[in-house]
Amino acid sequence: MTKVLPKWEMSAYAALWNKYGKKGFLHEEVYDLLNKKKEVISSLLYDLKKAGWLQVSLSPKDSRKRIYRLIDPEQAVHKMEKYKE
Repeated sequence: MTKVLPKWEMSAYAALWNKYGKKGFLHEEVYDLLNKKKEVISSLLYDLKKAGWLQVSLSPKDSRKRIYRLIDPEQAVHKMEKYKE
């Protein structure tokens, strides 16, 4: 189940989706794209994962590194929690 993202996180997700789509990417590849500090990127990736918009796996080449993959936006919306007033 996915959750609604804050505006700035949705904007960052869109930038990541436009760049990587379904391809995997590394933490350090996001710095230049989003022009944010390391701590902000770490927080963003954590929040995206927690909200169900991102999957994380270990790199087969180096188990110290994580590979991040975005959930397709259409799938994420279909899995979204129903709005509660």
